[in-house]
Amino acid sequence: MIRDITIGQFYPVDSLIHRLDARVKLTITFIFIITLFMVNSFVGYFFVIAALGATIKTSKVPLKFMLKGIKSIMIIILFTAFINLFMTRGEQVIWQWGVLSLTLEGIILATKMCIRLVLLIVGSSILTLTTTPIQLTDGIEYMLRPFKKVGVPAHEIAMMMTIALRFIPTLLDETDKIMKAQQARGADFDTGSLMQKAKSLIPILVPLFISAFRRAEELAMAMEARCYHGDENRTRMNRMRMQKRDYHALAMGVVYILIIFGLRYAARVLPFMI
Repeated sequence: MIRDITIGQFYPVDSLIHRLDARVKLTITFIFIITLFMVNSFVGYFFVIAALGATIKTSKVPLKFMLKGIKSIMIIILFTAFINLFMTRGEQVIWQWGVLSLTLEGIILATKMCIRLVLLIVGSSILTLTTTPIQLTDGIEYMLRPFKKVGVPAHEIAMMMTIALRFIPTLLDETDKIMKAQQARGADFDTGSLMQKAKSLIPILVPLFISAFRRAEELAMAMEARCYHGDENRTRMNRMRMQKRDYHALAMGVVYILIIFGLRYAARVLPFMI
């Protein structure tokens, strides 16, 4: 389960998506997340799945590798489905027992919410899987640059966000090593009630926090040894420049938004678009 979390990892392969400017990928990801909450019909979700599938195909990242990240949030997806299935009130009641009721509206809403969560995880994973931490830092810093006029530390925020993403796979690998070491000493993490399983994680959290603080201290010392002083008089060897492919990607993003708006309007006026 620990190794199934793909967020923060970079998949090194040469593709058109990998060569896109980080600012473009950040913008398109932001647009994707916003429009995902605007879709209100299964036809709209089908279009989003088709667009996301084409993007994954272009990125050359294996679909199986991306879907691994869904396993880590399966509990959240199931909990969301349960809440929407049995807590949604509707006119067409299929089953009812006490305060719990299963309605057709609840089934439709639960299905849409689960699809939305899966698309959200997979779509967001494309950004980190196709963008190196350095490119991601530069892209976030560039997009936050206008806020520097009001005192927002754009470089520091971008650096912290990128370091946090970068160390997610490292901490997950450290957690996996600690769990295997504890299991070799007789620890049991798979049996017992939910409360017993939660208590069994305490021996993992203590060494994990110690390891995280140690890595943070080592990183700070390494940055100080390299005379890092934030954005003060900082230069870059590779400057970010927009290419023709980046403008084409932005144009496709605009077309994507227009189609989403069209499908949302069509779902309001056409009753058969559920």
